[in-house]
This record gives sequence, C-alpha cells and structure tokens, in this order.
Amino acid sequence: MKKNYLLKTIQILFAIFLSATVYSQQGPIGIFDGQDDVGTGVKPGSATYLPQTQQYIISGAGYNIWADHDEFHFVWKKMKGDFLLYARAEFVGWHGVEEHRKVGWMVRKTLDGNSPHVNVVEHGDGLTSLQFRRTPGAITEEIKSKITHANIIQLERKGKTYTMRVANYGDPFVTEQITNIDLGDEVYVGLFVGSHNPDVTETGVFRDVRIQVPFNGNADGNTGMTLGSNLELMEIATGKREIIYTVPYSIQAPNWMKDGKSLIFNDSKGLVYTFDLASRQPTLLNTGNIKTNNNDHVISFDGTMLGLSSFVKELGGSIIYTVPITGGTPKQITPKGPSYLHGWSPDGKSLVFCGSRNDEYDVYKIPAAGGNEIRLTNTKGLDDGPEYSPDGKYIYFNSVRSGSMQIWRMKPDGSEQEQVTNDEFNNWFAHISPDGKLMVFLSFLKDEVEPGIHPPYKHVYIRLMPTAAGGKINVIGYVYGGQGSINTPSWSPDSKKIAFISNTDSK
Repeated sequence: MKKNYLLKTIQILFAIFLSATVYSQQGPIGIFDGQDDVGTGVKPGSATYLPQTQQYIISGAGYNIWADHDEFHFVWKKMKGDFLLYARAEFVGWHGVEEHRKVGWMVRKTLDGNSPHVNVVEHGDGLTSLQFRRTPGAITEEIKSKITHANIIQLERKGKTYTMRVANYGDPFVTEQITNIDLGDEVYVGLFVGSHNPDVTETGVFRDVRIQVPFNGNADGNTGMTLGSNLELMEIATGKREIIYTVPYSIQAPNWMKDGKSLIFNDSKGLVYTFDLASRQPTLLNTGNIKTNNNDHVISFDGTMLGLSSFVKELGGSIIYTVPITGGTPKQITPKGPSYLHGWSPDGKSLVFCGSRNDEYDVYKIPAAGGNEIRLTNTKGLDDGPEYSPDGKYIYFNSVRSGSMQIWRMKPDGSEQEQVTNDEFNNWFAHISPDGKLMVFLSFLKDEVEPGIHPPYKHVYIRLMPTAAGGKINVIGYVYGGQGSINTPSWSPDSKKIAFISNTDSK
C-alpha cells in the first residue's frame, strides 16, 4: 500500500510541477467556463488545466462547505437540463492540515456562499457523502456513503433527482439518491476544493473528467443512436483515460490495427474509417458498394484482412463480408442473415459469428473463404459475441443460458462449453489481450437492462479479469455507453491499452 501511495504521490507532484509552468488560468479552463472563490473574504485559490494529461489541478481554502454557508474554490460551467458528472479525484499529500478537507463535484443555484446546492464530496479522512442545501441559508444536510476513501466520483441530475455514485477504483459503484431538490433549470456545475481551514490552501488533482448529457428518449441497436461520441484510449495498468477524438454523432466499436498506429471504427451511417493515432484524423475506408456496415467488424490476427457485417434486406439482415485491410471490393461470406461477425481464428482460416437461424441466435463457424456454416451452440436462448483466444484453444462467447448474460468459453469445435463469469451483472463481449493473459468485457447493471439486450446510453462498466482461473474481476472503466462502446476486439497490439467509445449529447 505504501509503495502504491508513493507512486501516486510522485505522479501527482509531477502533475503539479507541470502546472507550475502555467499560471492559474483566467476565463475558460478545459471544459469549464470559469473559476471563483465562493464565500466572503476567502483566501484566493487557483485552477489549471493540463491538456497534455487532461488533468485539473485545483487549490482552495475556506472554513468549510457546511452549515448555512460555504467557502471553497470552484471551477464551474453553466448548464441546463439533465447531466452526468464523472471524475477520478485525489488529494495532494496523504495527510492535510484538516481531516475534513474536501474535493468533489458540486451543482449550485448561484455563486453566493449561502446558495442551495448538491455536492458529492470526499473528505480527507475518507468520509464520502452526498451533501445538499435545499434553500438559501438553510442548514446543509448529508447522506453518508457506505464506503470511504472513494476516488471515483459521479453525480447525476435527472429533473429534481440527484444520484451519487462513488467507488474505490476497481470496485462497482455504491449509490445514494435524493429527490425533490429544486435548484432551477440553469445551474453552476463544477469541481471544487475546500481546505476546512480559512488560513490553509489544499490541492486536489482531478483526471478523467467528464460532463455528459444523457440520452432523452429510446434507442436500441444502431438505429436511433443519435448522441455524440468520444473515442477514448485507456491504459490497462492505471485506468488512465484519454479522449482522442470527439464528434457530435455516433461512431462505434474501435478496432486497433496490428501496427499499433491506427484504429478502425464505423459510423451510424454504415461507413467505415481508419483513424491515424498520430494525426488523430479519420480517413474513409473503401468498402465498395458495401455501405450499410454495423459495429461488428473484426481485423484478422495477421492484420491483413477486415471482416464486416453489413445490412442486406433481401438476404435477411446483416451479412458478413471480408475485405483487405487497405480497402477494396468486399467478398460475401455468409449466404443469409442475420449474421454478425465477432472473430477470426488465429490462422485466418475461419470466422465465428452470431447468427439467427429458425428464430434462434447461436454461435456459428464458417471458412474465411466462404463455405458451409457449422453450428457450435444449440442451447435455447441467445449466444453471442464469439471470439477466439490468441492461442486458438478457445472460443469465448456470451450466453443467457444461465438466466443472465454471462461469459462462457468452448473448444473451437463447440465442445466443453463452460461458464467463465457468474455474478450480478449482464456481461457481454469478452475480448482477450494479444498476449493471452487478460480479458476485458462490458457489464450492464441487471436493474437497468434485460439479459438478452445490450442497448446504448446506459451506465456500464468495462471490467478486467485474468484468463487464468480464479483471478479477481476489477472495474477499469465507468462509462456512459453500451451498444457500440466495445463490441469487437479493441486491444492495442502490446496488450497495454484498449480503445472504446463513450457517449454524450453534444447539442
């Protein structure tokens, strides 16, 4: 634990060293509109955004955020309507002057010290809570979380309901909620730091900061996916996230190319793009007249071919094609649909897909050159997302046969089918790292999603587990997304990163 804390401290101090080269910013700060010391006569605080690390370094003083008025430093943005706030927060220094120094997210009606507000806060002693003041000058109320020392902090507003979701990184969220809090439609939304001592300044470091506007409607599958998209990369070892590309429309399912220099993704119009990681610009990939592609596209293990799934009404839905990775004229592989591609065999000779035949979705295998389909699963209920392990010994897939969606695996001939996960989530799309040691997959909350569907615009986890038996499953990504986030393999060739999509309304 001490070793991990020392490493964290070094990383945070390095971030502060970087920020020392940039004066406390005036005007817009990253995604925020401005900053202020809230309260009367508060010792000045400061805030800096570091574009190279996408971190916010915020220092603040003030007597407290409590009772009938508050004093702290606030980095804010004006917003209306519903929103979702997320960050990973750390204090600088293991011990502060006061054990109740504070970092967190806040929503305020005004910038007055006695303003009504709602905040999610981590205290220096580890207390994590949902705090709120209902009217100007009223006494602050508090709901304490069941966990302490949370460094993953999320606050969601939906109408007059505010939901706190907090976690110790690696664990699922713990949730608390308040209702009937009326702060008005337009509010100040932002990050804050308070020292709990008017003569002292404390510092917090916030990373992976996201302000997202959730979907207001019903969406299922590729149709109706209208929210904007963030293309993100994540370091597996640290969980550090980086947004590398943002668009106001739907892009989906990034694959990492074998040279490590580019990605491939599709958009909601059915077109496929390569994305250069150096220039961070997309280029349309030539797929001939196959232009209704969905998010089930997979690169062969040798990096030379791309498999596509494209809608053809006359053939029953999604049809599988293959095309050179550089583009060209696709070759049709499956004779009928729906057929959704999810994996190549390591030797490039076979494709595995989810197919509906006689109103039953199962896992099938077909020669990559075309030929007869071989049915690999026959248990009633949806079997989906088949993907080979890099050594070719297993095909991983997800199945509802246990009553919820869980990860399974089998031998390439369909024999020895065995369950891999068995927990309180609906788990989809297992992706094995190129070195064969790790697996990431997408987890939906059971109270939000039925077992057999994977809709977009949900609170989901990206989780990680060793492929060796008995390994612990950890949450590495707390994401607003779902369908299109990580449907197909997205590992970097060195097994150190993954690519994925998160969503927000960009209007």
